[in-house]
Amino acid sequence: MKSQDLLSFHSALNATLFGVALSFTVSNATAQSLTQAQARAAIAPFYEALSAAPGRDAAALVLQATSADWVSCGGNEACAPRDKVAQGIAGLTKAVPDLKWDIKEVLVSGDRVVVRGEATGTPAGAFRGVPHSGKSMKLMSIDIHTVQDGKLTRSFHVEDWFGGLAQLAR
Repeated sequence: MKSQDLLSFHSALNATLFGVALSFTVSNATAQSLTQAQARAAIAPFYEALSAAPGRDAAALVLQATSADWVSCGGNEACAPRDKVAQGIAGLTKAVPDLKWDIKEVLVSGDRVVVRGEATGTPAGAFRGVPHSGKSMKLMSIDIHTVQDGKLTRSFHVEDWFGGLAQLAR
């Protein structure tokens, strides 16, 4: 490559990188900046839904915490709509009647809330292919929620179900 071509390429690359950095900065600057208190208030009903309790309506709590177009993503392209997730969480709290999902740590950046959580519980019967043994499980979760106007609009989540199921099978 000639030095003139290399210089043109370098200039074009710098201009592109500057544009990307500028658009990232502008998009983050326009995002709502949540306080720790606002973030915790927005996520509280969602984590209440994940903790089974007599008389608690898990599906209603999910609907309370989320916007109408909220999706929950267990992978980059694997997202489920609000109603399906609300039903799934309600089913989970029935399968594990003492399920408790504790918030261990909350980090806030702009309109994003990162939660390190811990779930504990004892399934009432066979659970996700593991025969009932009466044993309990404990697993860690990491969630990244986007919050707008006090509601969750998108959530990415990873749970250590493999580790939890291994504890049940021992």
